[in-house]
Amino acid sequence: MPFFKSLPDDAGPANVFGTYTDIYGPWSQMGQALMNGPSPFTPGEREMIASFVVGVANCRFAYVAHTEAAYAWGIEEGLVDKLLEDLDSAPIKEKFKPLLAFIRKLTLTPSEMSQADADAVFDAGWDERALHDAIAVTARMSFMNRLVEGFGFIPMSKDRARENAEKRVELGYVNLYPEFAEQKE
Repeated sequence: MPFFKSLPDDAGPANVFGTYTDIYGPWSQMGQALMNGPSPFTPGEREMIASFVVGVANCRFAYVAHTEAAYAWGIEEGLVDKLLEDLDSAPIKEKFKPLLAFIRKLTLTPSEMSQADADAVFDAGWDERALHDAIAVTARMSFMNRLVEGFGFIPMSKDRARENAEKRVELGYVNLYPEFAEQKE
């Protein structure tokens, strides 16, 4: 049950976004550009990164939501669990491993980031745009982690998360929320 008595038992970010449209309208537009706009990463890879971040942070609400979004974009079901269990042996392209190691460290110990961490990503073949996008997705999900944990949202069912993920693939991040879709016209 959410900490705010004004919210329904099954509340989630949409309830907060709909209440504070002046704040979360631009936030949703940024989310759309970051998660679905031009990038070296596919939208599915960005959702995989997002779900990895919240998995590392142990945010169950966002983990259920974003793993289902990653799978809806074509990421192999169960891959994110494998990445979290053992990144070194996970069945993913080798060039992702230093990137995900960077993301894990940025999530858990951001003040310990170093040039060596960035260089490992560059040495794996990623450019500055790719590292920027990975950092930005990590930052976005760190914010969302704090939002859902701060409001006390309980994880949704996998079925509901799957339905939401399919809508996210179809509609994007802005059009998920009717009040924001109207703002951009």
